[in-house]
This record gives sequence, structure tokens and C-alpha cells, in this order.
Amino acid sequence: MSFCLSLLRRAALLPILLASLSLPGHASAAPMHKVIVDMDIGDDIDDAFALALLLQSPDIEIVGITTAWGDTALRGRLLERMLRETGHAGIAVAQGIATANPTPFTQARYAARGQAPATAPHDAVEFILREAARQPGQVTLLALGPLTNIGAAIARDAAAFGKLKQVVMMGGSVRAGYRKSQYVPTRPADKEYNIVSDIAGAQALFTSSVPIVMMPLDSTQIRLDEVERNAIFGHGSPLTDAVTLLYHQWIDSYQPWSSNMPSLFDVVPVTWLIDPASCPTVPLRIAVTSDGYTREAAGQPNAQVCLASNQPRFFEILMQRLLK
Repeated sequence: MSFCLSLLRRAALLPILLASLSLPGHASAAPMHKVIVDMDIGDDIDDAFALALLLQSPDIEIVGITTAWGDTALRGRLLERMLRETGHAGIAVAQGIATANPTPFTQARYAARGQAPATAPHDAVEFILREAARQPGQVTLLALGPLTNIGAAIARDAAAFGKLKQVVMMGGSVRAGYRKSQYVPTRPADKEYNIVSDIAGAQALFTSSVPIVMMPLDSTQIRLDEVERNAIFGHGSPLTDAVTLLYHQWIDSYQPWSSNMPSLFDVVPVTWLIDPASCPTVPLRIAVTSDGYTREAAGQPNAQVCLASNQPRFFEILMQRLLK
């Protein structure tokens, strides 16, 4: 049955892959969103797909990218190479707070061939606060990794952080936990990686009063099947070639818990920016517990939370833009 459902989904996507018309807003004259991307690119592969979609979206202006968690300097070199080789070298990259990291840096070989900055790199926390204050109410912070930089920014200058338009994040687990397939029963809520990696940073964010749009495990465990992977990897643009190489380094690394089918967790907040109908939200109050769970709580909502994605719309956005 699951095989038949997969074939039906692929058949439904075929007209999308062949379509020549752009999505609404794709040819917009002015960006709809100004975004700072805080990301831990280089460990899992979903960050690379998220960045590729951002770079293919003229309705999103990337104000800068800040590296989060683990070896943030090496992440910066990965970004330098990817941006330079795909024609986006002008995007600012700021180095975040380095931490210990138990997760393998699977794309380190790609990153090692990136260029280190000739001068001291931008400081990620300072960059976030400066841009929020310089453009009050205009900048969205797209949080795709552990929330270390974000917690530090709130601690350093909560008033400046409060000038962000919103924080759109991948993180948490509200009513459903990790699972390897959409065809197995839903698990109870889990401790999700981005939250549990820096619980204090997450607690600071959810009590900051900044508008939050949250995409937890409930809505982000979307697998990239072989048909879609082959279409992307065979496309032949500099951007899809970079994603292809990063994917194969991810596959070639030691990850006994993984498979060759990536989960596109971090892509979901990007598709929501492009079209909120791809991940409809409901208002909830989320409390971050001392052991890293994100629980629904009574009281005034502090986040808009997407509990289920519109997967056909998600793939329509992703595939049309990456293959454009």
C-alpha cells in the first residue's frame, strides 16, 4: 500500500516538474521578506536544501547568514564556497558562537575548500542585533539550528532583538515525535535536536515576546524521494550541483541512524515564507521545559505553530524553484 501511495504522489508531481509557469510571487519586483538565516549547515543535509531554495527565491532578500552551533568557523567556509561558486558571493556571512557538537560535520570536505575570511569575521550576535535595530519591524530571523546565537542576542540586548519582525523557526515537537516513515504510527512528542541542544536559548526565545512562527517535528518530517532527488541532481545548475555534492558527502559519512532519503526539516520554514498555505498555523502557548520538551501550555499564545504541512504545495514550491 505504501508503495502505491508513493507512486500516486510522484504521478501527481509530474505535471509540476514539467510546468513552465512560475509560482505566484516568484517574479515579484520587490522582496516580500528580508531574512537573516541562522543555520548549522554542514551536519545534516536539509540546511543545504533550505539555503538552495532561499537563493532561488527573488521574493526573499537574504540580509545575511549567521553560522550556529559546533564549528561555526568551518560552517562559514562551507557557506563561502557555496555562495561564491553559485554566484552569491555578496551575501554577508557572520560567525556564531562555537560550541561542542556530538553530531558529525558530514560535509567537512566540501567546507575545507572554502576560503577563510581575510579579516576577522562578522560576529553573528552583533550582526543580528545591528540589522534588527537598523531595520525595525522589517527583518525576519529564520532559525534553522540550535538557538545559541539567539539566546546570546536576547541576553546582550533584548530591546534590539525585539525589533525583529518575527522569528520563523524549525524546532520542537508538540504532538508528534521522530519517525522514519509517514506510514508508521505517530510517536509521542520527543526532545527535538535544535531545542535540546540549547535549552536556555530556546527558553529565552519563547519568553521574549517576539512573534514566533514554529515548525516542529509534527510538520517537518518530509522525505525527499528518489524521483525528486534525481530531478534535482540531474538539473545541472551551479546551485543544484553544489547541493548534489553536499548530499553525497552526507551520504558517505558515518551516520548509522540515517538513510539515503533526507528529511527536509529546515526547508519547511522557507516554503512557509514563500506561501503560508504550505504549512498552516494555529496559535498556541509553548513552554520549553528544563529537559528540552516543547509543551502546549495554558495561557496567551506565544507562537503560531504548524502541526501539519500541505505536502503537495511544499513540493510544488521546492521543485519548481530549484529546477527553474
